[in-house]
Amino acid sequence: MSIVKKPIIEEKWYEALKNEFESAYFADIKTFLIEEKRQHIVYPPSALIFNAFNLTPFDKVKVVILGQDPYHNVGQAHGLAFSVPDNIAKPPSLQNIFKELKQDLGIEISEKGNLEKWAQEGVLLLNASLTVRANMAASHAKIGWQRFTDAAIKALSEKKENLVFILWGNYAIAKENLIDHEKHLILKTVHPSPLSASRGFFGCRHFSKTNEYLISKNIKPIDWSI
Repeated sequence: MSIVKKPIIEEKWYEALKNEFESAYFADIKTFLIEEKRQHIVYPPSALIFNAFNLTPFDKVKVVILGQDPYHNVGQAHGLAFSVPDNIAKPPSLQNIFKELKQDLGIEISEKGNLEKWAQEGVLLLNASLTVRANMAASHAKIGWQRFTDAAIKALSEKKENLVFILWGNYAIAKENLIDHEKHLILKTVHPSPLSASRGFFGCRHFSKTNEYLISKNIKPIDWSI
């Protein structure tokens, strides 16, 4: 009898998503990725696929920022939505996020685009798809990841209270139906991409609104500085 290898993911997240990991569709994701890696480069590296979950344990989540797809250029993706590792140039959407952060809270724009500090503060930086083929945006959007990440959103909504879900862009906003409006705060606006940021992202004040809500619930606010 073959031994099923347990995914490298924080224990409480594993408990919350155990049914997903044991499902047929998740087995299909693994089979697909094995074959995909034989023929193509896949981002992020395997050890970082569940980085968002490991840096923000289930019990520590206060805020969820939803992204769509990992960055698909060399060196960019490290398992956190919108974030890039140290010494990698900040993509345009992340530059706009930092501009809004400065406008909202007066926090100076960081030289680096690594958002691990946010993750450790309790901000789950979750992409809907957890992998991507190099240089091909949304190439893994239909392999089953969205079913998995939808389950993660639903688990947070059902099992926790007083979270802030930050939805930027139509893709993220479409996930609103997974979230219990009575238990959580939902903040939504256009995507921070240069194509749309000037149509409502700038001036949305989601960072200060998040902290105002957390404080109102006697929860320690997020230190958004990098």
